[in-house]
Amino acid sequence: MRYVRLAWSFFRISSLREIQYRANFFLQALQSLIGLGTGLAGLGVVFAHTSNLGGWKPPQLLAVLGVYFLVGGLMNLMIRPSMQRFMEDVRLGTLDFVLTRPADSQFLISVREVQFWKMIDVGMGITVLVIAAILLAGTVGVLQALEFAVAFLAGGLIVYGFFTILATITFWIVRADNILVIFLAVYDAGRWPVTIYPGALRYALTFLVPIAFAVTVPAQSLTGRLTGGTLLETLALAAAILAISRWFWGFGLSRYTGASA
Repeated sequence: MRYVRLAWSFFRISSLREIQYRANFFLQALQSLIGLGTGLAGLGVVFAHTSNLGGWKPPQLLAVLGVYFLVGGLMNLMIRPSMQRFMEDVRLGTLDFVLTRPADSQFLISVREVQFWKMIDVGMGITVLVIAAILLAGTVGVLQALEFAVAFLAGGLIVYGFFTILATITFWIVRADNILVIFLAVYDAGRWPVTIYPGALRYALTFLVPIAFAVTVPAQSLTGRLTGGTLLETLALAAAILAISRWFWGFGLSRYTGASA
């Protein structure tokens, strides 16, 4: 509970700071609407020429788009800005102020920064998911909803762990934030189910950059495509990436000499 209260304090303080610049709300809303419009336009173009895409029908791809916006919104809400601030602290030597605080250092660098207006993307993703669930009313039941909750949580943990691993590289590479830019660019491929991509690209988006487990697998749970084996693989991968990210963080931190060195 202590860490929950601490995370809430960071969220509240960052939100109050962001709310001072209310023009950012309209800019973010415009950006989010353009992103949603582009995604829907893409679906419209595809289904103007075919009734399904790799076996995925329009409501099912709408669910994928909803998960894509929801995961992306949560990632840009706290994980990305917090990790970027961490990397800046390493460059400036101000990470020392975090390490001397009486709390877990990895937790602190993960929740310190919040881009409040990204809540618009979160709300948009939820709205799209609700609409998709209504259109898929015949296939979405209590079991599918529970599977979605588990798969979505596991996918979120995978994204967090993967992001942490990439950010930790900054202990050795000064401009590691460029790696995050590449990851975010690759994440755009998640607006489509990875099963439609060619073999090599599908493999890369599943195992090298685990977009499939973050977006496609939760969407599969809503469309009746998720198997028990895939769900177990997702949970196992989430546990493995979290363990690796924790170990890698400790290893990187042991190599950090601080600003006074």
